[in-house]
Amino acid sequence: MSSIRKAYKTILKDPFPSELVLELGGQRLRFEKRQWTLPAEDGSPRTEGLRYGDNPDQPAALYRWTKGDLVLGENTLAPGGALVSGLTEAHFIQFGKHPGKTNLTDLDAGIRILTPLAASPAVVIIKHNNPCGVACADTIQQAYEKAYFADRIAAMGGCIVLNRTVDEGCARAIAEQYAEVVAAPDYEAEAVGILKARENLRIIRLPELGALEGRGEELQLHLSSTSDGGIVLQLAQLPQVRSTADFRPAEHAHKGTVHRMDRLPTGAELADLYMAWHVCANVTSNAIVMVRDRVTTAIGTGEQDRVGAVRLAIEKAYTKRADQLAFERHGLSIFELELAVSQGRLEASALSEVKDRVREEKGGLAGSVMASDGFFPFRDAVDAACAQGVTAFAEPGGAMRDHEVIGACNEHGAALVFTNQRVFRH
Repeated sequence: MSSIRKAYKTILKDPFPSELVLELGGQRLRFEKRQWTLPAEDGSPRTEGLRYGDNPDQPAALYRWTKGDLVLGENTLAPGGALVSGLTEAHFIQFGKHPGKTNLTDLDAGIRILTPLAASPAVVIIKHNNPCGVACADTIQQAYEKAYFADRIAAMGGCIVLNRTVDEGCARAIAEQYAEVVAAPDYEAEAVGILKARENLRIIRLPELGALEGRGEELQLHLSSTSDGGIVLQLAQLPQVRSTADFRPAEHAHKGTVHRMDRLPTGAELADLYMAWHVCANVTSNAIVMVRDRVTTAIGTGEQDRVGAVRLAIEKAYTKRADQLAFERHGLSIFELELAVSQGRLEASALSEVKDRVREEKGGLAGSVMASDGFFPFRDAVDAACAQGVTAFAEPGGAMRDHEVIGACNEHGAALVFTNQRVFRH
């Protein structure tokens, strides 16, 4: 145990060179390794790169594309506009425990999610490249508190990304919890003092977080690797749903009959569907995201079957709603409340009241909308979601049984729109 605890605190010396050159068809792209010069405890500066990779025994390095254009067909890609790979010492108000790979990939995931939500104050809390909670609100403090309570259990130790200046009230709310990273376009002076009291917290000022609108429409080159050292190149996916007007009412011709929706989504449902769809596009597939009043109510990630992702999201929603109620009423997590009841420290009614309330509220899902990153191959996902009070759906469409899915939505009085774009993320 002592050795692994020490490993978490150790910055590995990486063996990677200061420059990486990628040549594609004679076009040379140059990447510069990102390192930061930090003051040491003895006052002498030291230069360090990433703390480590996915795990404490994996050396890693971050590179920024600095030179060389890339022409692919009719598209020309050029360096510039780097956010995460462009972080300098000036961006870090506080280095905290020094950033590792997962801290920065979580920040990158948060930026992707906030990009289409730029019109409103919005917050996302990220863990393992997936959102715990996402919320839009009238103020940044409201957005943070809604995102946090969207899944208080998962949010612990997360990366908090905000798209508006952090004020004093928001900083106090953040400082009450344990987080690894907080990133925002700016901070009020009082907010900085409050957050710096959490000495291990990495505090990042990234002005571009306040001007993300339109960034998601820029074509980018993505690289990934296979376990045998191979490299996969792909171009970033550009969103086809850029406003609620881009949703298409679901219809499907089957055996000479055109199946259509009995009703269209309301304006409020469309706004929530837009948010759910763009959050879903940044969740590990198979992905399901439910939203109500611009706050995520359930997120299902990484399931092999579509209905399994729905059921996972529902189960998580019931647990996190029970946790929220337990915390509000008793200052305990739902698991601490269960333990206290089992040990006789609290009456059984304390737990049964919470669980009864959760069942009555259907885990807080009633009135939510739902987005799916792939089409529904069967109607089972719709049936499972509507049983919890989901009222509208967004999905790519294109399944052989689209007519059955449309029929299921009509039976439940739900609305369904197609996006005509699959948004898997692996």
